[in-house]
Amino acid sequence: MRRRDARPLGPGTAAPDAARHGEDPEGTPRHMNAPKGLPLWLKIVTGLVSVALVAGVAFAAFWFIRLQTNITKAPLSAAESRDSSDAVVNDKSDRLQILILGSDTRDGKNSQYGNADDSTGYGHSDVMMLLDISADNKRVSVMSFPRDLLVDVPQCTDHTNNQTFPARSGVMINEAMAEAGIGCAVDTINKLTGLEIDHFMMADFNAVKELSKAVGGVDVCVSDPVFDPDSGLRLAKGNSQVEGEQALAFLRTRHAFGDGGDLGRIKGQQAFLSSLTRKLKADGTLGNPQRLLQIADVVTQNLTVDEGLASVPSLLTIGGRLKDIDVSKVAFVAVPTQPAAVDPNRLELVEPQASQLFAALRADLDLTNPGATSSPAPTAPGDGTPSAAPTTAAPPVPAYNKAIQPVAVANGSGVGTRAQEILATLTGNGFTQSVSYLANPVEKTVVYYGPDFADVATDVATLFGIPAAQVQQARGVSGVQLYVGTDFATGTAYGAASVPPDVVNQTAKEAVCQQVNPLYITQ
Repeated sequence: MRRRDARPLGPGTAAPDAARHGEDPEGTPRHMNAPKGLPLWLKIVTGLVSVALVAGVAFAAFWFIRLQTNITKAPLSAAESRDSSDAVVNDKSDRLQILILGSDTRDGKNSQYGNADDSTGYGHSDVMMLLDISADNKRVSVMSFPRDLLVDVPQCTDHTNNQTFPARSGVMINEAMAEAGIGCAVDTINKLTGLEIDHFMMADFNAVKELSKAVGGVDVCVSDPVFDPDSGLRLAKGNSQVEGEQALAFLRTRHAFGDGGDLGRIKGQQAFLSSLTRKLKADGTLGNPQRLLQIADVVTQNLTVDEGLASVPSLLTIGGRLKDIDVSKVAFVAVPTQPAAVDPNRLELVEPQASQLFAALRADLDLTNPGATSSPAPTAPGDGTPSAAPTTAAPPVPAYNKAIQPVAVANGSGVGTRAQEILATLTGNGFTQSVSYLANPVEKTVVYYGPDFADVATDVATLFGIPAAQVQQARGVSGVQLYVGTDFATGTAYGAASVPPDVVNQTAKEAVCQQVNPLYITQ
């Protein structure tokens, strides 16, 4: 018997069973059918996005590989073994200290500035500046060290050949890296200042020329028309824009500014960097990734950095931290120096001003705020004695009469008026018979006392916050002697760092005109 829906099967007609099983007329399961075509606009958008992503990845890869290939690196320290307890700095959020070096090597692209004898070894550090960026990115200090400064260089090991060079005393600071490399210069600055440098950047002559070209020139100012045949600097009076060879000449000249010494040269370098900072800020370069990459490409071709900074992200991080800085808080300072006693053609630190400056830096004080102070430093761990820091509670009444106690102030601080400040505090607190005299300079302040004066010495130390470990009985002392050292050159609270007056040469906000050496003024 035939079913009512049965019909003869003609060509192209699927069997009823196939229809019931979800097959199309050709017998293909419906779940395997191709979807309908995408709208044309969606295809175009998808294609454009794909092209943009590929191009973006290729662009990033190109710059990363190019810049990474440019970078030359060297060890941060020349010590035989770096302290494993040293914490790794976070370049994005920590306080950052970077030693900026300018090499005077005449090798390769710099051969036109010297001869074959100048092209061997590591060269000397022609420029040495310590860049200090605060953790909150609100302050930057740039401290210059004159190349003629006599310092002590620690023992250094050249890690390329493991050759060790002994410690040296009284040598020019620019010689620190000549034997054992850049790491030895870093170690020397650490030893000199008591700081711990996180990174270094060393550029050669060619880097200065190319950077000045990349930013379109740097504005400088001189008080008179100047010509220095040694460096090739030639400028008209007033404002000029320098780039290339003239930018390098402005930074290299050793005779054209001031009295023709290294300090005049430093002020010229600081004025140049100050102007460069203002230009980069005004142009928005530090916030423009494309411009920053172009400048980074130029700089990294002539740059040597430590291993921790030898990556493109690290270098760009530094630029990113500086982009929003207030130029009035970018302070350019120079280490306080004077002609050296052993050689007037060399320089030595002026104390206690240099120690005050280094202490202010260690305490992370704002150098643009003269007189700013930190809290007194606590007694060092492991000292074995508690600090004699002043207390807010009323001191007990002593079992002696302060007014008749023999207290002497020996001024070994190196500051002529220091004894008067200390005496004023002593007399104001009842030690009215105190006297003072000039003494040989010493580094550490000590309270000495004779027999039966231990209690008086303790009270004098407590008055100034001098640690108990620096209170000692001594032969030949009658009564109490407060021997003031260079570590207590300011204030009445021992261990408190303060910003010395007039320490800032200029800020990046200021446009300073360089005073031309009269011997180099030309018409």
